[in-house]
Amino acid sequence: MSFLSKTLSRVKPSPTIAMTAKASELKAAGRDIIGLSAGEPDFDTPDNIRAAAKAAIDAGKTRYTAPDGIPELKQAICDKLLRDNALTYTPKQISVGTGGKQTLYNALMATLNPGDEVVIPAPYWVSYPDMVLLAGGTPVIAETSLEANFKLTAEQLEAAITPNTKWFIFNSPSNPSGAGYSWDELKALTDVLLRHPHVWVMTDDMYEHLAYDDFKFCTPAEVEPQLYERTLTCNGVSKAYAMTGWRIGYAAGPEPLIAAMRKIQSQSTSNPCSVSQWAAVEALNGTQEFLAPNNEKFVRRRDLAVRMLNAIDGITCPVPEGAFYVYPSIAGLIGKTTPKGTKITDDEAFATALLEESDVAVVFGAAFGLSPNFRVSYATSDAALEEACKRIQTFCAALS
Repeated sequence: MSFLSKTLSRVKPSPTIAMTAKASELKAAGRDIIGLSAGEPDFDTPDNIRAAAKAAIDAGKTRYTAPDGIPELKQAICDKLLRDNALTYTPKQISVGTGGKQTLYNALMATLNPGDEVVIPAPYWVSYPDMVLLAGGTPVIAETSLEANFKLTAEQLEAAITPNTKWFIFNSPSNPSGAGYSWDELKALTDVLLRHPHVWVMTDDMYEHLAYDDFKFCTPAEVEPQLYERTLTCNGVSKAYAMTGWRIGYAAGPEPLIAAMRKIQSQSTSNPCSVSQWAAVEALNGTQEFLAPNNEKFVRRRDLAVRMLNAIDGITCPVPEGAFYVYPSIAGLIGKTTPKGTKITDDEAFATALLEESDVAVVFGAAFGLSPNFRVSYATSDAALEEACKRIQTFCAALS
């Protein structure tokens, strides 16, 4: 339609949401679809958090709040950042949004001008480049490799920075690869950033608590305190606390940036859901005892997926340090043909054929900026995950 904004032509719908929707349609039509495309835990929100939400409703805490969060939640976020990350912030440095996506988007909208560049390592969360484009900036994609376990090197970051670079977006553990940067690996990147004082850091720490084996999470401003004044540390309660539908994300950063983000939010959505904010207060202040048992389940599922996918000729699946995704390469399957005659020309063709011919929904790697791969979310039951991996094995074995 001619009356629609030209900005829309610069972005595309979320491929992860599109694949999940397609799988839901097939399921509604009676197909036995196993969905491994959605990035959300299959656990229920913990009882104490649900109880806090019910108490907030009963107490009448259902009215408008300050545009970017209630004081109690902002203080809980400050306490969490000090406790977990050794970072000191005041409530004036905190912004609470309707999910992590809104806080990232607000920051980009508040800072980007035409010609500004944003360095994004690939594979990346599908929304990063499109949010940059919506905000009028230019995404600069820095591709990592399977050999480097999908981690950006200092040399690659240095090569991607130009005089026009405004932001570097960093995500560890990563969606989609699950790659987690050690202290030393992150320090190598922050050393590069110290040499470029015009570059700000937007760190997406959403999977912070989903860290496995000997991996220890760290965040840029913690590793290099000299970056504190130009770092926006973003996080939320969606993943670790199984609160995806509650829609609470937050960011901590310099007061002028937070004020600019508040201005954007006050004229777009205004405050996040009041009841969800009170639930998030309990999530951050309350017991954290459920995190370790949940992570044990995730580790078991990760190991199952890695083992079964690596058993397939033509697939290579590294072991991730965190999150709840694996990102296997299908380089050895490109050019093959399914029994129904579909040619595997790329990872999108692979994912589409896998869904249509074997009833398993995954997301193709091109959506995350690095091919030929696909993303599996193992945030599902052990039984469903094992059956899905068996179907993938059968599907790949039938290729010719």
